[in-house]
Amino acid sequence: MQQKKYRDKHGLFVAEGPKLIDELLQSGIKLHSCFTTDPIAEPSEKHYEISAPDLRKISGLKTPNTALALFKIPEPQELKIKGLSLALDAVRDPGNLGTIIRLCDWFGVSQLLCSTDTADCFNPKVVQATMGSIARVNIRYLDLEDLLSQTELPVYGAVMNGTNVYSAPLEQEAILVMGNEANGISEGVLKAVTQSVTIPRFGGNDTESLNVATATAILLSEFRRSTEM
Repeated sequence: MQQKKYRDKHGLFVAEGPKLIDELLQSGIKLHSCFTTDPIAEPSEKHYEISAPDLRKISGLKTPNTALALFKIPEPQELKIKGLSLALDAVRDPGNLGTIIRLCDWFGVSQLLCSTDTADCFNPKVVQATMGSIARVNIRYLDLEDLLSQTELPVYGAVMNGTNVYSAPLEQEAILVMGNEANGISEGVLKAVTQSVTIPRFGGNDTESLNVATATAILLSEFRRSTEM
């Protein structure tokens, strides 16, 4: 399940660690099987007690936890563009994607729209980084350029040379687009952006840009501060 083709084939994804596994169970994600080094009072067809060496063999972590579980990939929820939505244009790093999913959960952004070349949200590294938030955010992979060109909502794009986000008028009902770690928002998606926004730099001029997950946190915070207060 470390590879997407096998996750797609079997409809399963991996989660490691008792806390994350418990978060997913409480959120209603269906368990396929769980393997743990902790004693099990009553082993079942879904719960298996294994040795620490065996857990190390199946774990994707450098330092394995005490449990690993396989969960069924849930069916995507209906696409409903309302309130504040976040869109990712070719965000490739699993750690960034996982952090962004967690940020969506924290800031009450229930809809995450991903271009088809964005990292797979069920990649084990993404799942671990979400800390369970993957169960509470509706993540959809789609033709981002097509969707944004058809929406009637304002589309904000995070760029290096836009309007200062701290002075820009921000709408409650909107889509915020974050671009690729190295190249930013693609040309096709940028055409659908109706308002470019920038996080101003206050420090020295040697820093080229912010990490995409860090930038997402700042922008979501500012959207919520401006529209909810």
